[in-house]
Amino acid sequence: MNQARRRASRIASTAANVPYWMDTAPRPAVRDNTEPSRRVDVAVVGGGFTGLTAALNLAQGGAHVAVVEKGVVGSGASGRNGGMCTTGMTISFGLAVKRYGEDAARRMYVAYNHAIDYVESVIESESIDCSWQRSGRMTLAAKPSHFEGFKQTQEALREVVGQKTVLVPKEGMREEIGSDLYHGGIVDPLGAGLHVGRLANGLAEAAERAGAEVHEQNEATGIRRTGASGFTVDTPRGRITAAKVLVATNAYTGRLVPWLGRRVAPVGSFIIVTEPLGESVCAELLPNRRMASTSLSLLYYFRITPDNRLLFGGRARFALSSPESDQKSAEILERGMAKVYPQLAGVRIDYAWGGLVGFALDRMPHAGEHDGLLYSVAYAGHGVQMATYMGHQMANTILGKPAQNPWADVPFRAIPGHFGPTWYLPFAGAYYRLKDWLK
Repeated sequence: MNQARRRASRIASTAANVPYWMDTAPRPAVRDNTEPSRRVDVAVVGGGFTGLTAALNLAQGGAHVAVVEKGVVGSGASGRNGGMCTTGMTISFGLAVKRYGEDAARRMYVAYNHAIDYVESVIESESIDCSWQRSGRMTLAAKPSHFEGFKQTQEALREVVGQKTVLVPKEGMREEIGSDLYHGGIVDPLGAGLHVGRLANGLAEAAERAGAEVHEQNEATGIRRTGASGFTVDTPRGRITAAKVLVATNAYTGRLVPWLGRRVAPVGSFIIVTEPLGESVCAELLPNRRMASTSLSLLYYFRITPDNRLLFGGRARFALSSPESDQKSAEILERGMAKVYPQLAGVRIDYAWGGLVGFALDRMPHAGEHDGLLYSVAYAGHGVQMATYMGHQMANTILGKPAQNPWADVPFRAIPGHFGPTWYLPFAGAYYRLKDWLK
């Protein structure tokens, strides 16, 4: 058994599949035995960033709202990501212009800037201690041609959006990253990093202070319309009648809402976190503590955590998260980390976990209403900022306030052949590997 496997096995017996963010966030409240009210104005299904922010704003707007969550707040994608709150869409700005036109692409891109600003504002207004830092986003060119593409992106963002970015040529990369692997980079200074476990708990506490109910370990097992009175949400701890229901389950929707389930594909995303490395090592790895990602479709993303560890994640395998899949992915990511940072070979890995990211067919977010149910889903790996922002916007929609929804007119198509098991993931992985090789 090689060294990587020995470490992975040790992780599996200690902190395997326990996200760093959830393990290092305080858990002051116990919400796993509370009974929800039998009648509320709004039932929110899902206790991640979308649901919690919606609940906070709904309660502040005077609505009686109950959140039901299968696990604990943040235990889905909201607590299993890289802790990055960054600008830009999953697809390139150029592709967005081709698909939707210049004006719509501008609105979509700028929505991510508004989303980051909103996250910052709610952190400040609710005094949430979550290590918020606007250290910027850096995309790394995996090939020389990708850096040439960055030049075109920079020009388009400047002319169409008014967004200022900084190009870093290969010869200047040591000022940004302690690695010689990449062929340049592009930096957007508006991006931020944060402790997402603390944000999730902070949002839950803020929602409760405003009067919202938050019920953990209480999965919604069914949603059905009940005539003029609205909807009924079934849970193990009681049936809830609500005038409105917001479905905020994203990649974890499953069969609860079949219409959504056919449109959101759960894709595995995997992360490892090293032992504490110390200030000097971290200053070598990422001198400016940027939120870093690579230019490939099967990308790596990495950052320094608030306590000086390296978090390193990516689409290590096109598979769902499971104990076996998470362990295999941890080994792949460990090798990838050592390729980017040879100086970290042999560093202990303290955390390794997987989670599900929600993708629509077009790799765009989607939010709106279908058959009376409201939803906001499919953040495609950019959910920290957009889920939080859209929770706010969907609450405004329910309350009858002005709302910004840049995704309202984007067609939300079913994924061909997707009715449950994601049998097509290996084929998708092969496609993106070929795409990365060719471009």
